Amino acid sequence: MTLLLRMLVRDWRGGELGVLLGALVLAVTMISGISGFAAALKSALRQESHSFLAADLVVRDARPLPGGWLSEAAERGLESAETLSFTSMLYAGDDGMVLTSVKGVSEGYPLRGALRLSDTPYGELREHRGAPPKGFVWIEPRLFALLDINIGDTVGIGEADFQVAAAIRGEPDRAGGFLGVGPRVMLNASDIPATQVVQPGSRVSYRQLYAGDPEAAEEFAAWLEETVEPGQSLQSVETSQPAVGRALSRAERFLLLAGSLAVILASVAVGLASRRYAERHQNYVALLKSLGAESSRIKRLYAATLAITWLISLILGWCLAWVLQLLALQSFADQLTVMPSLIQPRPYFIGAVTALVCVSVFAWPSLGRLTEISPLRVLRSDMPLHDNREPRDYFLGLLAMVLLMWWYSADLQLTLIVLAGLLAVTVLGGLAALFLLRGGRVLGMQAGSVWRLALASLQRHGLGNALQLVVFAVAIMLLLLLGLLRTSLLEGWQQQLPDGAPNHFLLNLAPDELGSVSTLLDDQQVRREKLYPMLRGRLMGVGDEALPIESEDEDAPTQREVNFTWSAEVPDGNELVSGSWWQSGEIAAVSVEVEFAERYGMSLGDQLQVRIGAAEFVVTVTSLRSLDWQSFKPNFFMVFPPGLLDGYPVTYMTSFYLPPEQKSLLNDLLRAHPTATVLEIDAIMAQLRSTLSQVSSAIELVLGLVLLAGVLVLIAGVQATADSRLRESALLRALGAGRTHILGAVAIEFLTLGVMAGLLAIVAAEAAFWALQRFVLELPYTPTPSLWLPTLLAAAALIGGLGLWNCRRVVSVAPAEVLRDA
Repeated sequence: MTLLLRMLVRDWRGGELGVLLGALVLAVTMISGISGFAAALKSALRQESHSFLAADLVVRDARPLPGGWLSEAAERGLESAETLSFTSMLYAGDDGMVLTSVKGVSEGYPLRGALRLSDTPYGELREHRGAPPKGFVWIEPRLFALLDINIGDTVGIGEADFQVAAAIRGEPDRAGGFLGVGPRVMLNASDIPATQVVQPGSRVSYRQLYAGDPEAAEEFAAWLEETVEPGQSLQSVETSQPAVGRALSRAERFLLLAGSLAVILASVAVGLASRRYAERHQNYVALLKSLGAESSRIKRLYAATLAITWLISLILGWCLAWVLQLLALQSFADQLTVMPSLIQPRPYFIGAVTALVCVSVFAWPSLGRLTEISPLRVLRSDMPLHDNREPRDYFLGLLAMVLLMWWYSADLQLTLIVLAGLLAVTVLGGLAALFLLRGGRVLGMQAGSVWRLALASLQRHGLGNALQLVVFAVAIMLLLLLGLLRTSLLEGWQQQLPDGAPNHFLLNLAPDELGSVSTLLDDQQVRREKLYPMLRGRLMGVGDEALPIESEDEDAPTQREVNFTWSAEVPDGNELVSGSWWQSGEIAAVSVEVEFAERYGMSLGDQLQVRIGAAEFVVTVTSLRSLDWQSFKPNFFMVFPPGLLDGYPVTYMTSFYLPPEQKSLLNDLLRAHPTATVLEIDAIMAQLRSTLSQVSSAIELVLGLVLLAGVLVLIAGVQATADSRLRESALLRALGAGRTHILGAVAIEFLTLGVMAGLLAIVAAEAAFWALQRFVLELPYTPTPSLWLPTLLAAAALIGGLGLWNCRRVVSVAPAEVLRDA
């Protein structure tokens, strides 16, 4: 024990133990911090995303839902609420009336998120949870101007009158569907019967909302899936808001990938630190053996050293990880309405296991074989350093990294793709090192003195430089890959919701209203899409087979109503996948959206039976189209040629972008065209942007943490050969070499390694980026040649700068001092 304590104190004072301890603390901090932050952030974003439903789960139907489901939810410890929505006229005075979207809510609404109210139409906002008091309603701000009313005035819905109590400025689940068209009116659900508006046959949307413990909610969702009947819809964030679901899913995969890369960086850092620690202890072990110490005792001594180092690294790493998570979450706490708990045992357990594996697989082989050092090293300090690693150590290290990544990410495909990139870097790094050894010998004979020194050093440290080259290339590849994925995700989300995207739909325009509507919007410089004709039809059959009206299999194709339109040319935002657009005079044809065609088994040349009203006719599929449903432009499953649908009653629709300051234009539009319908999706888009902004901030922060870890690994890689370079430089200075020559040679050597590492990293990162985009994130791959040159320059500058900074002692310490210590 005395010898162990003395060695620990000596190693700490000499800085040898600090290198290994720092690498282990870095490993625990990175793994526990990033995984804990990712888990906490994922939980917070999931909770916030549930505000799109105002609940964790929602069941929707056009008929009243069973009350027994609410009782079942209560028995499982879940909260519940109910809503019903329908369209109705809102009356004020003798002449004022507007078609509105009426929503009745129970006392527990909303279960997630909050309502935003104000005491004046555009006054100070306040959050509220709960239904309006009985006999009162909350209405949207623009209804005050549209009906010329104020807070406290009386309005009517059906046979009941209500007092206006507040302006409703936001509701968490407004994105839940498009049945509610027009401005919102919210009232207590118990007041609905008094209005006598909801009658048999009325078009009403009934919803039951549930929220609570995630495990209980999942079990209840599984129970509901077996209970719901045809026509009833069980909704979650993923199904009701696929854009948010995809964003969260991809962000979670990115965070898992970032954590997996942190595992690799931690393993590399510990491996480099343990190698340097073992090299520095070879003389010490030789001395112990010359004094009679047995090999078994020396092994126990170093095993105890590693155990103590591991325990200390756990304590320090966990504390730093907790601080890291706290700072990371607080850095954008203003963007989160839900602050997650930092007391989650799994991230800290992952950090402990990772550190233990790093100690066992990456550190112990080097230290355990120190007993093979010959005692003669005490008398012959010129003996070369003992290479205490075997091929199986590298195999076990690689296997340990793969298992750790797989365990951490729970994604075998992601693990294999990253592993393939690492293997490519290793193989290419070995070939590049061989090129440097052979090519450097030829160039060195023709180069100047500084270059000769640099190229000679590259050859002299052949294996060490190969290891450094691989380490540098791996670190740069991982950082570049993470940066490419981050950019791809953020650009994809920005394309989903570009600035100026349409945020209102205008429906039910009569043909004689088109001129005045176009004039009104164009005079106010409103950006809008084309006006499309629209009429409701029904798909009856495909080919020679009639489609069933209903099917027990929810995925089976059935008859369905579809919005029809016609166009002489391919609609904006549509792209032909197969077939051709019709020529002038072609009538009995149809162009079908490609995914809709796949679901119904349609192909080019198929004949479809369609019905409009009582009339049925047959058309031939002449083309298939792809389109972007997230573009917020008018899109249609089925497009017909002009002339085919003449004679049927038709209305027109369009979409347009209206900034908040022009919102009052809707009042003028509806006064001039009272039968038109406006779908306001600006609130939906604002919610989407808010969620995507939070996810983007999370990705930026995690990227920053991994970048920091990558830089620390680069520093550890540079330090791997610091001792040997110090001795060689001291010898060169003793022989008369100047400081400029030595620093110039060091700079050339590390710049060369940086350029080679950058080239390897670019090749491997692009290949891994392609695989991750295609197979994991399911996004299109686009090469990034614009980043290749900056990456090369950055790699050369970073590694060259770190090499110079780390080797600055070679010209500041007296040669006699270094040679005497050697």
